[in-house]
Amino acid sequence: MRLLLSVAIIGLMSVSTFAADRPNILWVSSEDNGPHLGCYGDEYATTPNIDALAARGIVYLNAWSTAPVCAPARTTIISGMYPPSLGAEHMRSMVELPDSIKMFPQYLRDAGYYCTNNSKEDYNLSKPGQVWDVSSRKAHWRGREDGQPFFSVFNFTTTHESQIRKRKGHTPVHDPAKVRVPAYHPDTPEVRKDWAQYYDKLTEMDRQVGKVLAELEEDGLRDNTIVFYFGDHGAGMPRSKRWPYNSGLHVPLVVAIPEKYRELTTEKTIADAKSNRLVAFVDFAPTVLSLAGIEPPSHMQGKAFLGEHEQAPKQYLHGFRGRMDERIDMVRTIRNQRFQYIRNYLPHRRYGEHVAYMFQTPTTQVWKAKYDAGELNEEQLHFWEVKPSEELYDLRNDPDEVRNLVDSPDHARILSNLRTAQHDFLMETRDAGFLPEPMMHERAGDTTIYEMAQDPDRYPLREILETADLATNRNIESPIKLNALLNNEDPAIRYWATIGIIVRGEDAVRSADNKLIELMGDDSASVAVTAAEALARYGSDAHKTAAMKVLVDYANPVAADVFTSTLALNALDVIGSGTQPVWQQLRDLEVKHPDFGRRMRMGGIPQNLLNHIGSQVNKK
Repeated sequence: MRLLLSVAIIGLMSVSTFAADRPNILWVSSEDNGPHLGCYGDEYATTPNIDALAARGIVYLNAWSTAPVCAPARTTIISGMYPPSLGAEHMRSMVELPDSIKMFPQYLRDAGYYCTNNSKEDYNLSKPGQVWDVSSRKAHWRGREDGQPFFSVFNFTTTHESQIRKRKGHTPVHDPAKVRVPAYHPDTPEVRKDWAQYYDKLTEMDRQVGKVLAELEEDGLRDNTIVFYFGDHGAGMPRSKRWPYNSGLHVPLVVAIPEKYRELTTEKTIADAKSNRLVAFVDFAPTVLSLAGIEPPSHMQGKAFLGEHEQAPKQYLHGFRGRMDERIDMVRTIRNQRFQYIRNYLPHRRYGEHVAYMFQTPTTQVWKAKYDAGELNEEQLHFWEVKPSEELYDLRNDPDEVRNLVDSPDHARILSNLRTAQHDFLMETRDAGFLPEPMMHERAGDTTIYEMAQDPDRYPLREILETADLATNRNIESPIKLNALLNNEDPAIRYWATIGIIVRGEDAVRSADNKLIELMGDDSASVAVTAAEALARYGSDAHKTAAMKVLVDYANPVAADVFTSTLALNALDVIGSGTQPVWQQLRDLEVKHPDFGRRMRMGGIPQNLLNHIGSQVNKK
């Protein structure tokens, strides 16, 4: 029987009327792991329970998390929207949703589903009312009323990045000598041990997945429940987690559909099947609603790949990288079945900038030490260098993505097609990330960032994007045009023009120094800080002194705000040991303030940056 009832009609009728027709839906997710599982052909992995689920389900070979880190990835899932559209791309940047948008379990609850989450939420969004019936470590489908359909989530942190490096109490299982080390990592004992322990944790997590599936069997619910298993983004190893390469975005996704719900998928088989369909986290919310017979609301940007409202397969997957903890970045990426295109919008920043949490992992430490010692080959040292403006990789022939094909004549057409498709997507989704984080919040004012970004008068994205593309493309020499754009009335365009000056280096900065001096007093803090960075890095000695004073003033998170402080401290960190003259002033900053809030975890960001600046100043 096709599930054609709307949420409104379902809400007027008893749960028991439709319980027989609507499937239960169980999600089991794990953290910080890619598709390093037996069912994906990884012979080093030991994952019998997930493999058994795959034997009776569909393995999606091309699933992407949309974001390569937890909070933005979960934002994508819970909203069915791309976080850059919502202003929620930055790690733990709590933003508001418009009144017209709900989190998807709310639509399920309106339709009579019992919705539980065990237990991590970690969204970049403020919850718009009650989202779950129960969200805790005790949450379980067993709390529902008799006959009530359920949507239940179980999330396991066993494979989290922090567990890879936790040696105490860990008994090794997988032999480090047999692990495959990706081409971008140095082959050292520390790296092999980390990768082997990652696989150990996968096995431990697999047992937890098996326990939940056994409970489903015990309750006699297997034949009435559609089961999803997925990881929340790529492996918790450096250059996977936090980076929007395929290694950071590619996730395992297994969906087991009981025979009675066979009609809810167009896949040819629903057992021991492999699907090449491109699917992403943004598609999960509309897919679950579709499986429950609910038409996904029009604001959702994902496409249902199962259920009553399944849509045609998509041609592309999209991903992004914003601020990762204390490090500011902006990357957008797109892939088709074979190729991935990456656009770096802050190419003057290095890939492997110091993230305090990431540097606790032994692999990160030894990798950076070998870079500093000049002991890495070209494929391995790339991560510690500044970025190119564009990257293109052949995922079939170069799965580790170490051979950039941007300059390959044989791939020029592919590059052009993906570049155009990515540009169109940014316009279609009204990507708010082309405003630096402080400016994004300022421009939204009393409305949500999403509502601001949807308004072309308040957010002229086409003009801003054109400037950002011009500014950050190193192949275009355009200092005259950029200098003219420094006078634009829109601070976002002034910001990107200033970024373009920095990208082009000392000659460009010297040619615009008078205007940059003026911009250090700009009404927009983002513009002022960026102009000060340009002069602090490439200006004359007198200009550097003035610029450093501006940066120190804006670095104070109490006097300014934590977003502006983060911008200024990142600029100071790039200057490194050159901050010696202002180091005492930086040390005296009050970087802990109750207004930052524990939930956002922003309070530790200024301190982490100050610690790293201090380590460079004091380095002998």
